[in-house]
Amino acid sequence: MSRPVLQTQGLTIRFGGHAAVNDVSCAFHAGSLTAIVGPNGAGKTTYFNLMSGQLPATSGSVRLDGEEVTGLSVAERARRGIGRAFQITNLFPNLSVAENVRLAVQAKARSAASLWSRWDHHTEWIDRADLFLEEVNLQDKRDTAAAALPHGDKRKLEVALMMALEPHVYMFDEPTAGMSVDEVPIVLDLIKRLKAAGDKTILLVEHHMSLVMDVCDRIAV
Repeated sequence: MSRPVLQTQGLTIRFGGHAAVNDVSCAFHAGSLTAIVGPNGAGKTTYFNLMSGQLPATSGSVRLDGEEVTGLSVAERARRGIGRAFQITNLFPNLSVAENVRLAVQAKARSAASLWSRWDHHTEWIDRADLFLEEVNLQDKRDTAAAALPHGDKRKLEVALMMALEPHVYMFDEPTAGMSVDEVPIVLDLIKRLKAAGDKTILLVEHHMSLVMDVCDRIAV
């Protein structure tokens, strides 16, 4: 088997005397979708936070593409290819849908352009952002403020932001949380399409077991 894209070895975090994540070793490969399941309080989100850098590990390591990233910041891990979606959407609520994605495109480009640059002076950013909006079927809402979107569309926009950063690892933390029954298939379809590309490593924390069984290759409990 090929080298894991993302791997944890003995990953542990303690809060006082409590081990929230205790000595977890797991490997995740390109083209695979792994669901991480367990009861509330089992440490699933904390494990995600350790891998993506939101929390510092007490011990153990995180490796990305074979390189140690345990001591790196969230931003640096994102730059190296870890994309993370949260239980609560993280968007710029007062910016339009298109502006949210353009900021992610600009971040990926790591351009030296200043914040005072006009968007219409960077048509390549606009064109690329529009491509990602088409991928998640939000092009008809490109001028809508993110705050005005229904919950399902906010989830779609968050996926577009991740796609704009072009990660090799996609981490979804309860992507259907707070969704109506009608909205769940929207995000499920997006995850299926990412998986169908065949070159992404996808991790999913989810309580809807029917969804988990429908899309995952492996379940870690």
